[in-house]
Amino acid sequence: MTETAAFVEVPVLVLEHAEGLPLPTYATAGAAGLDLLAALPEGEPLTLAPLARAAVPTGLCLALPEGYEGQVRPRSGLALKQGLTVLNAPGTVDADYRGEVKVLLINLGTEPVVLERGQRIAQLVVAPVTRIQLRQTGDLSETTRGSGGFGSTGLDARTISR
Repeated sequence: MTETAAFVEVPVLVLEHAEGLPLPTYATAGAAGLDLLAALPEGEPLTLAPLARAAVPTGLCLALPEGYEGQVRPRSGLALKQGLTVLNAPGTVDADYRGEVKVLLINLGTEPVVLERGQRIAQLVVAPVTRIQLRQTGDLSETTRGSGGFGSTGLDARTISR
């Protein structure tokens, strides 16, 4: 059974420094994220030394519909091959934000990474947002896991308490 995904229309403003770059697209029919491009000045690459970070401009401002968010995620190839990742992954673009989408990249590799204008630097996944209302209580329901966290699953209680 084949279904066609419905598209959510998102108005986009292309800033002057991104003129001439293509709009982000999905690399394949099954891709979850649009590829974001570096809107760096022509002929002015950005070099990220090991452990250096930078807010890389995309030159795009989005008007996401209410009830949606944009998630800026790393590109797996850049992470594996060069150690380049999104520092606050996933970065969040809220529906009421109208400024330029920038990608906070960090080089966790051992060699400098050079970014060029138009290079694919991250991906943008747009997803529905579920908003909650907190209700203060005096206790929570019990579960088998309880308060165990940070690698505690799969261990018995004797191991956790050590």
